[in-house]
Amino acid sequence: MRGVDERITFLGHATLLIETGGARLITDPVLRSRLIHLRRHGRAVDEDVQRDLDGILISHLHRDHWDTPSLKLLERWTPIVVPRGAGALAADAGFTDVREVVAGDVVELCGVRVRAVSAEHDDRRGPVGGPRADPIGFVVEGPTRVYFAGDTDVFDGMRALPGDARLDVALLPVWGWGPTLGPGHMDPRRAAEALALLQPRIALPIHWGTLYPVALHRVRPNPLTGPPHQFARFAASLAPDVDVRIVQPGGSLLLDGPLATVE
Repeated sequence: MRGVDERITFLGHATLLIETGGARLITDPVLRSRLIHLRRHGRAVDEDVQRDLDGILISHLHRDHWDTPSLKLLERWTPIVVPRGAGALAADAGFTDVREVVAGDVVELCGVRVRAVSAEHDDRRGPVGGPRADPIGFVVEGPTRVYFAGDTDVFDGMRALPGDARLDVALLPVWGWGPTLGPGHMDPRRAAEALALLQPRIALPIHWGTLYPVALHRVRPNPLTGPPHQFARFAASLAPDVDVRIVQPGGSLLLDGPLATVE
């Protein structure tokens, strides 16, 4: 997999493998088939993804983004970048290279700059009295510039997130893990409003189609498959210059010159 220069693989929910500039970075790894009351739909995560990583990027502490058993499947010497307040949790999971950051901080991983950016989302992990850490997103600045939103709602400073150069890809959450959404999330229309502010070259909808309450898909299947297509329709109206690519969980976006292809 080291031979692939520019690729983004949607492993499901908010877990993506970003390969750019020779670096392999994984976001919010949830790698198991079951997470509390949620069951994974679609392709299982290939074990090859778990090896030879150059960085782990964690956006916030909610259990569908920070899953300690999944983190323990990864090599513990891998640098892990976490929001400030989460360092002790990472150390408790056995990681030896923990980088706590706040919005505006930059770390370098295998020659690629990773910039922490703001997010608008709940900071708790739970239960009451548990750890808290301000949610963040990341802009990965390699040959391909990628914005990973984590979980966020639209906020005033979103227009400034790309910085001085246009984003190549925005990875935007368009749903959640159930039939409804709580505060601090974007539905398909809100995600399209965010897209109009960000104006990347390509948008890839994430946070859909993977985790869903056990057996609920039999009576309420639409949230598993509908949100990315609804997002694409809203984006066509609100951000018509952005190329929306829908990648199924387990699939990849190959960034090859001026055009991207899906496999």
